[in-house]
Amino acid sequence: MTENTLDSTCHAGAEPAANREADDKSTRFNNVLVGVDGSASGRDAIALGAMLRNPHGSLTLAHVSTDSVTYLSLDANSAGAEAREMLERERTQAGVIAEVRDIAAPSVGRGLHELAEQAAADLLVVGSCSRGMLGRVLSGDDTRAALTGAPCAVAVAPHGYAESTASIKTVGVGYNGTPEAEAALAVARGLAARYGATVRALTVVHPIPGALGYWEPFDPDWGTAIEVVGRVANERLALLRGVDSSVEVGVPSEALAAFGAQVGLLVIGSRSYGPVRRMMLGSTSLHLARGTRCPLLVLPRPVPVGHEHHEG
Repeated sequence: MTENTLDSTCHAGAEPAANREADDKSTRFNNVLVGVDGSASGRDAIALGAMLRNPHGSLTLAHVSTDSVTYLSLDANSAGAEAREMLERERTQAGVIAEVRDIAAPSVGRGLHELAEQAAADLLVVGSCSRGMLGRVLSGDDTRAALTGAPCAVAVAPHGYAESTASIKTVGVGYNGTPEAEAALAVARGLAARYGATVRALTVVHPIPGALGYWEPFDPDWGTAIEVVGRVANERLALLRGVDSSVEVGVPSEALAAFGAQVGLLVIGSRSYGPVRRMMLGSTSLHLARGTRCPLLVLPRPVPVGHEHHEG
């Protein structure tokens, strides 16, 4: 991949996943909620939501009004009518079968999360354009609020996705052997099976000894540790059946962003917190969400057996 690639690439029989296994149930996004604001960003999100949704699943287009007048219900009926008219127009333009929902909330993130909970959504989709849900510039705090704390998986559509005609030929996954990464790999395999695509996995070794990174930090003995970690990572990747995999030294967010430019969809795992299992996005996933070059799918941490209702 780059001059920093360790021992390069493993080719474990990287045949198209569609030839190996059926779509796994974990990839069946049956209830997809899409944030829509009447802009190109919302149309990008609609296109991605329609693509990721299970063919027999449901799609809901949602708009959140956050201005004080609407939120205080002083003109809620008028704002709601305008929102529904916009949503119906976007639905018609996109040519999708979908429900429409609107809500007034103090923030876009809170509104989307509330709708996702009401609809029992298993996927929330938003756009990544620089314009926000109200047509304003989307700040870092707004991005964090919309994605962090989501009660389900989240997907981010890149700018211009609705106009793209390219099919998904490769599904990429950030992989480091953790339960989160294993869950991401399982979903990547299932989606690749659906699209007739291949799967590529990337492990990133952080270049700073002892750094607390998202992927593979290594010991202070930098001279030999990086080689050892790279060898172990390659050996682990070589065990992945039907996956084209590689190890790279670099900053995880930057390496994965570059990797995303080479695949049609990037799947990564994330942390979660709290008894209701809301998603906690780390710095790597937030960086990718703000500037993704391909569709990004971020999955919550899998629930350990016996801990479905006891997460601390």
